[in-house]
Amino acid sequence: MSESKDFLRTIAEEDLTSGKYNAVVTRFPPEPNGFPHIGHAKSICINFGIARDYRGHCNLRMDDTNPTTEDMRYVEALKDAVEWLGFDWGENVYFASDYFPKLYQYAVKLIQMGKAYVDSLNEEEIRQYRGSVTQAGRRSVYAQRSVQENLDLFERMKKGEFKDGEHVLRAKIDMGAANMKMRDPLLYRIRHAHHFRTGDEWCIYPMYDFAHCLSDYIEGVTHSICTLEFENNRDIYDWVLDALELTPPRPYQHEFARLGMNYTVMSKRKLLELVNGGYVHGWDDPRLPTIAGYKRRGYTAESIINFCDQIGIAKANSMVDVAQLEFCIRDDLNTKVPRVMCVLDPLKLTIENYEGMEEIDASYYPHDVPKNGSRKLPFSKEIYIERDDFMENPPSGYFRLTPDQPVRLKHAYIVTCKEVVKDANGNIVEIKATYDPASKSGSDTSGIKVKSAIHWVSAPHAKAVEVRLYERLYSVDAPEGVEDLNPNSLHVIPRAFVEPAVVCEKPNERFQFERQGYFYADPIDYTDEKPVFNKIVGLKDSWTKKSEPAAPVSKPEAKKVHVEGEAIPMSAEEQARFERYTNALGLNAEIANTLARDEGLSAFYEDALSAHANPVGIANIVANDVARELKQAGKLAFGAKEVAKLVALVDEGVISSKISKEVFEHMCQTGENPELIVHAKGLVQISDPALIAPIIEGIIAQNPENVAKYKAGNTKLFGFFVGQALKATGGKANPSVVNALVEKALEHA
Repeated sequence: MSESKDFLRTIAEEDLTSGKYNAVVTRFPPEPNGFPHIGHAKSICINFGIARDYRGHCNLRMDDTNPTTEDMRYVEALKDAVEWLGFDWGENVYFASDYFPKLYQYAVKLIQMGKAYVDSLNEEEIRQYRGSVTQAGRRSVYAQRSVQENLDLFERMKKGEFKDGEHVLRAKIDMGAANMKMRDPLLYRIRHAHHFRTGDEWCIYPMYDFAHCLSDYIEGVTHSICTLEFENNRDIYDWVLDALELTPPRPYQHEFARLGMNYTVMSKRKLLELVNGGYVHGWDDPRLPTIAGYKRRGYTAESIINFCDQIGIAKANSMVDVAQLEFCIRDDLNTKVPRVMCVLDPLKLTIENYEGMEEIDASYYPHDVPKNGSRKLPFSKEIYIERDDFMENPPSGYFRLTPDQPVRLKHAYIVTCKEVVKDANGNIVEIKATYDPASKSGSDTSGIKVKSAIHWVSAPHAKAVEVRLYERLYSVDAPEGVEDLNPNSLHVIPRAFVEPAVVCEKPNERFQFERQGYFYADPIDYTDEKPVFNKIVGLKDSWTKKSEPAAPVSKPEAKKVHVEGEAIPMSAEEQARFERYTNALGLNAEIANTLARDEGLSAFYEDALSAHANPVGIANIVANDVARELKQAGKLAFGAKEVAKLVALVDEGVISSKISKEVFEHMCQTGENPELIVHAKGLVQISDPALIAPIIEGIIAQNPENVAKYKAGNTKLFGFFVGQALKATGGKANPSVVNALVEKALEHA
């Protein structure tokens, strides 16, 4: 059993000890509407791990209750992810759709008990009747229908006699409940849509809150482990099971903090936007945080599992530094993979006093003596070195090859530059050098002192390969959308050179390219004729160094989870603020920590919050943007009320989140009121379909070829049409309105 005793394992252990359950049964219940990502990996490790530790069982169950978004290829991707991570779901994959007949009968029973009714309010009316956090809702007049009338309507809904949205089935609970999810929640809705498993058999589909708890019960699940966003749903979970008076034992829901990681998005909607918009090359693009993406990039299952183990299981949301995941893959590969040489940007070096060819015995694992294995490294007169390993006019501290400074060729000899050959444009095309025969590595008697060794490959023996260098997909640590994408996240080198020992005789070949990083033979594109390697990760974290400005400036401390060392303990006052922010206001731990530890920021936040009641929205801008401006400029040109108004403009739909960043920067420069900036610069978001539709129609008329390709199955072009519409409106069109109108226009094109 795992040595870690997190709170979920403590609960499981106590339930077994008390006799509440005879065995632990968990489940991993993904919705098959996208490829699983690193957050799912955490859930997989928790659910399957707890079942394994207590000799129980974990079911893999697809929550396929929404036929409009689900697909069998997503089911296969989810199965592949669980299997790749090393877990076993047993003989069957379960589906919520397997239980549709039984779920229907449970709904009928609730109606017969007077605990559910068919409501005929439309979606907007239901929303209005629900009330608010401070105001109780009011029950629909249709709740007065008789049991017989409700049964008749529900059966006719099942038969398909009504249109989508014409009726819904609701639980009759409490329209004044403090938990708004308990205000007569929806149990069934009408969907005339083809289901990928049940076809057109059903015209009504159960809501998550109804199907989930009952599926758990039907399968004999004991511990239904969910992420924190389902905490308020627990009351419905319990109500449904209790209201039906089901035979015990019954399952109970427990929540843990979901995984948040900087420079990463894990929203299925945003991932789908990246895939469908053509911003990445499919769900298995190595830049995506999907399991398929990590797998294709070359991450190992062991590194993912170790990462999930390291971050642990918490009750409060927090942000994990992506560098911790990168550490896990480096740590896993460090002693596993052979070290070889690859030149990414080749510069020819000719050793004028060397003749012939020799083979040098070089270890694959030079720093791991127990490891066996070496290769014969061909050495010849003409070699390739990295272009940046030679500098004609080097700065101080440059220890590689220069006209006046010799350097060692790793595993081989010391070479000295004699001549620099340039083309007509002044570009260096060749280095002519000499070597000292007495300087061979391992038996050097030359007496020549050098400060570094560089890698190389023999030009006549080197093998040309394509190398794909991956950086983080987003350029900011808290990305919101495609506007935050890193334009340099992929750099393809069509012709790099590797030593001949880099031969992939079996799948899943990984290498450490000396001084470059860890690389993986692409499992799809690699062929003997055209070898392709993906960069898994660098030898060390170079991102922070790249991101730092050239000139020193005052900046806020990096907001990341500490991997080593301990944070300075909070004072009693800071701790009180932190607990209020996380428990009462719902801030994640990282943002709450930033505000709680800074009295000035905390006071600014409280002032802004008193002007506009959006605790999370205001906290995000204060802890990030306001804090950054204070650190860099030393003062603010505006006050807390202006920040509150900026957040209000976003909440009211006047401007988009993207535009708010532009407004904030203008506020920093001028101190102007955000409302004045928005109107003066014409930044008001366009949400009127009547204004947007003609623009979309024009774009479709101008792109008949892309329309034809889209209709032929190239759904990635949907993102093209959306992007053109946003571009035509200067980014001011409401993205959700644009998406809906583009979808409608393409259907009728």
